[in-house]
This record gives sequence, C-alpha cells and structure tokens, in this order.
Amino acid sequence: MANDSSSSSELKQFDNTDASLMSQCYENYILIDVGANLTNKKYNRDLDSVIQRAKDAGVQKIMVIGASVKSSKEALRLTRIYPGVLYSTAGIHPHDAKSWEDLDTLDELETIAMNTECVAIGECGLDYNRNFSDPETQRSVFHKQVELACRIKKPLIIHERGAQNDVVEVLSHYRNKLPPVLIHSFIGNADEAKIYIDEGFYLGITGYLCKDKSDSGLRQVLEMGNIPLDKILVQTDAPFMYPNNRASKLPEHVKKGLTERSMTFLHRYCTFQRNEPCALPAIVEMVAAFMKKTPEEVALATAFNALKIFGLSQ
Repeated sequence: MANDSSSSSELKQFDNTDASLMSQCYENYILIDVGANLTNKKYNRDLDSVIQRAKDAGVQKIMVIGASVKSSKEALRLTRIYPGVLYSTAGIHPHDAKSWEDLDTLDELETIAMNTECVAIGECGLDYNRNFSDPETQRSVFHKQVELACRIKKPLIIHERGAQNDVVEVLSHYRNKLPPVLIHSFIGNADEAKIYIDEGFYLGITGYLCKDKSDSGLRQVLEMGNIPLDKILVQTDAPFMYPNNRASKLPEHVKKGLTERSMTFLHRYCTFQRNEPCALPAIVEMVAAFMKKTPEEVALATAFNALKIFGLSQ
C-alpha cells in the first residue's frame, strides 16, 4: 500500500493557514491543479496570462507535468520563473518509453528530480491503447522510474490506459517502499477505481467527467461515494480534457451546480483546442455536484491532499 505520510510541519503549516485565506475560499476557491502540461507549445505566446488567469480563478499552485527529459527540464525552468506558484515533475511518458537510453536518461531524470521544485516522478506508466512504445519496453522503463521514485522518496504520477493489471503488478514489486501514487487523469470504471483505492492510491479527476457516459463509470463512482474525498485530487490536464459543461449527457443538477464565476473563466478563456488551469473551479463544482458536497469542501480537501502528498510549500 502506498505510504502517504507527510511531515508534521507541512500539515501544521496547512492547518495554520490564516483566517483570511480560509474565508477567501467562499468567494474564490482554494485550488491546486496537480497536472497541467504548461510546456505544451500552445502556451508559448501567453503563458504569463494563462498563469494570471489561473490565480484569478483561485488556482494557487500548479504542477507542471514532465513527460520526457526535454519537457521535464522545461517544467523545472518554469518553476524558477514562477516560484511558489509552479512546481514540476520529471518523467518519461509510456508513449516515449522507446526513447529511453539506460544510464543517460536515468541520470538526467534524477538530476532534475533532486531539485526541490520538482515534487514527483512521472508522468510514467503503461499505455496499451496506443502502444506507441511496445509493452515490454514500457514495462522496463516504468520499473526504472518506480525504482527512482522509491530511492529518492518522491511521489509517483502514473499514466494508465488499458493496462491496470500490469500497472498494479509492477508496483507490487515495491510494495514495502512505494511512495504516494497518483493515477493521473483517471478515466476508469467503478471496478478499476476500487482496485486503485484498495491499493491506497489517489485518483486525479479532470474534465473527463463531461465525456463519461458509462453506467459504471467515473460519474457513478462519485455519485455512489465509492471514492473517499481524501483520495481525490483535481487537475485540468491542460491543454487537454476540456470540461464541456454543455455536454448533452451531463446531468441537469450538475449543470445547475456550476457558478457564474467558474463559467466566466471556462467560456471566456478555454476551448476544446486549449484548456487552461483556470477551468479548475468548474471541475471542482462538477465533482462536488456528483458527490453531493459543497464546492468549498471539495476544493479544500483536494488542496489539502495535494499538500500532503507533494509537500508543496505555502
């Protein structure tokens, strides 16, 4: 089972958040986006504005995902430009597993990951839906990144598509020393969610909620209360996973739970072609509606979870 212990000083720091910040959540949620691809070329021209809009929407911290050595280095560079707001990860996406060069890649990833601004290893894992890298190579590269995370004691961010059995099997080899594990952009069904929760892993929820139409899918999992709030984190996966609140299958009570403020950010600045972190309030409101909780409760709980897992400084 994943070890989700964190230092008492970090938790105390969060618990002692000043009263003005706590009261602010009712006007402007306290949010942490644990997965945005801000190194994507779609943000080359206006990243300053993208980050400012996120902050205006209440997104106080954003984790920039590394999916290759190049993007991991760029993600780390961005954390130096936006200190205290951006944090980075370092990993090789399963699509790019074929690019792994044994010692060179591992050394480069470890060098990046040892920086304090880099808070996790990943996005790594297995993707059998597209198989841009062959499964055997994916598993080998995944093992190496899990070993790195265990050695330097940083959380894992895992990409999984059509490969849950093998992901769990790989991680089982490290059960006694496994750091906290986040399943990035979870899109599975109730049975798959239960397997991950039983392993002690966390699930990252995105705007996929708007696409999910399965009777036993993510919406159903949230509605039935099968995912504890202390195992959920929220992420935009920007520029992907646009939360289309106009989707025909989105329940009416969920649409009614969306506030004018969140819709202003979503409709003014986000599109199917380029989602942004400022869409996170809308995602939180949807999660809250499905779970029959208040958005403030979901926002604070997921922000606390992010702090606990990744040790983000205040």
